[in-house]
Amino acid sequence: MSETDAGVEERQLRGPDDVLAVRQLVRQKAVEIGFNLVDQTKLVTAASELARNAVQYAGGGSVTVQPLAEGLRRGLRVVFSDHGPGIADIDLAMRDGYSTGGGLGLGLGGARRLSNDFAIVSSPESGTRVTIVRWR
Repeated sequence: MSETDAGVEERQLRGPDDVLAVRQLVRQKAVEIGFNLVDQTKLVTAASELARNAVQYAGGGSVTVQPLAEGLRRGLRVVFSDHGPGIADIDLAMRDGYSTGGGLGLGLGGARRLSNDFAIVSSPESGTRVTIVRWR
């Protein structure tokens, strides 16, 4: 997988305005790469949920948005990192209906379904890092 340094952007996540800014940035990058409207919406929805989670559960963090190229295939990698309390049981947190915040419990599992590639690493010592990739 080839990563392109051109177009890589990093943003801080501190509050609701930053979640909105991430949505706008991800949509802009997806349009630049040539994603159709359905794939743009899937990627923006997943990114929005993960950004909101970082703000709500970890008190903030950062996001890196990176265009990808693999042969003729183009994609977008979005990485969310925080230094919050971590996720005690990732398998449980990925289950639909599980929520520690009183929501519908569709966040992490939904983000995984809306992405082509999904990875999560979490511990109390280092926080949480979620990586999603969507290919067009």
